[in-house]
Amino acid sequence: MLSAEETQASLTGAWRLMLGKVDGLRLLDLSADGFWNSFFAVVVAAPALIVGWVGTANQIGDPTAFAGRFGMLIRLATVDLGSWMLPLFALVLVAPRIGIGDRFVHYVVASNWASAITAWIMLPSALIQLILPPPNQFFDLVYLSLFALSLVLIWRMTIAVIGKGVAVGAAVFAGMLIASFVVLFGLAAILGISGPTAGT
Repeated sequence: MLSAEETQASLTGAWRLMLGKVDGLRLLDLSADGFWNSFFAVVVAAPALIVGWVGTANQIGDPTAFAGRFGMLIRLATVDLGSWMLPLFALVLVAPRIGIGDRFVHYVVASNWASAITAWIMLPSALIQLILPPPNQFFDLVYLSLFALSLVLIWRMTIAVIGKGVAVGAAVFAGMLIASFVVLFGLAAILGISGPTAGT
């Protein structure tokens, strides 16, 4: 487990990258240990993610059965974490072919910590979903606004981390976004989830 200081440094580095500041890389551990330790970001993101899963499970699970809601929560967690992790592992196969093999570790480390940050950015919409029953236009507005903000920040992080110009960075961002949505909707279909999903 990472120390509080290491976690804070990693989050600070990712945040600076999300602001487009390349010096954020200096705060990230890009060693082999740092690569695997960056998946600790899932633990950092978990409280915020769980709020979203609970709110969605309450909406689309069986409202009269705890087991039904809990089962839905597990499926939502599987979908969200799958859409977070699987595209990263797929990237290892294509990174050398698209000329970013030397930036793969940088991207995974930064992306993991940035994903933890965006999970917390999305928390207000998850809280609204949990407190106010649907349909709720206020929730829709907050969710879409925060989701758009998250996309912009991840786009800037990707360009800063890849370091090969806006065109290449934007292409990587688009490819990873598409891959995440493919996994998200694919897993949702496999697990029988219909209706809204939490969405990392």
